[in-house]
Amino acid sequence: MQQTMKIGNRVFDLQNHTYIMGILNITPDSFSDGGSYKTLDDALYRVEQMMAEGAAIIDVGGESTRPGHTMIGDAEEIHRVVPVIEAITRRFDVPVSIDSYKVPVVRAALKSGAHLVNDIWGLQHDTAMADVIAEADAACCLMHNKHDTSYDNLLVECLESLRRSAETAVNAGVPRDHIMLDPGIGFGKTCQQNLYLMQQLEQFNLLGYPMLLGTSRKSMIGLTLDLPVDQRLEGTLVTTVMAVLAGWNFVRVHDIKENARAIKMAEAIRYSKQL
Repeated sequence: MQQTMKIGNRVFDLQNHTYIMGILNITPDSFSDGGSYKTLDDALYRVEQMMAEGAAIIDVGGESTRPGHTMIGDAEEIHRVVPVIEAITRRFDVPVSIDSYKVPVVRAALKSGAHLVNDIWGLQHDTAMADVIAEADAACCLMHNKHDTSYDNLLVECLESLRRSAETAVNAGVPRDHIMLDPGIGFGKTCQQNLYLMQQLEQFNLLGYPMLLGTSRKSMIGLTLDLPVDQRLEGTLVTTVMAVLAGWNFVRVHDIKENARAIKMAEAIRYSKQL
């Protein structure tokens, strides 16, 4: 496993810490925070707040990817995300991620200053995506996804799919230390399948890449606890602690302050030494 990962001008320690990717959805219909940031000032205020609470990366999304979401055109998505990315990179010293699987959107976002591409299809939606990332010398987060929930062996197939995504990136010229992987909790999986993968977090370390967990407020938590989307903090915190204890390096969350505190406590336990 590599020791560090550089995203933008920040070097991330992959041996001793789990970092927070803060979610900033510039959308009217995201499942949790859609419509929350109607103006550029609203978005920038939220970024400032997230940074103060402990976010190390800001993930900007312009199209909802929740189940049943309405797809939008590339031009509309670009119109939503580019001004926000430009403003964040102008005002703050923080790595910015673009949450998109569309090549035109990603090109525009990288040109506007984004440092990392968060691709929910793991380079499998558009074969040109890997080249775009390589040409920009950007980092990437490659997620496992599927159009259905049918598997012969869920864990093996997830691992193999992520391995192929990483190989696609490397073969296009993306350095290995620019890549992180995401098992795609909530994407192409039933609630029970998601829970099973949560049991297997340490198995993903065998891939040899830093791992990101994205479970914040998701249906796995809502269905398990029978809670609406605005009451899923405690469930999210459990999954964040599990990521830390499994040695994962990144979590993507909405509630920064609470998750930062959970990480600090879990790290104190994980890295404590016998007196």
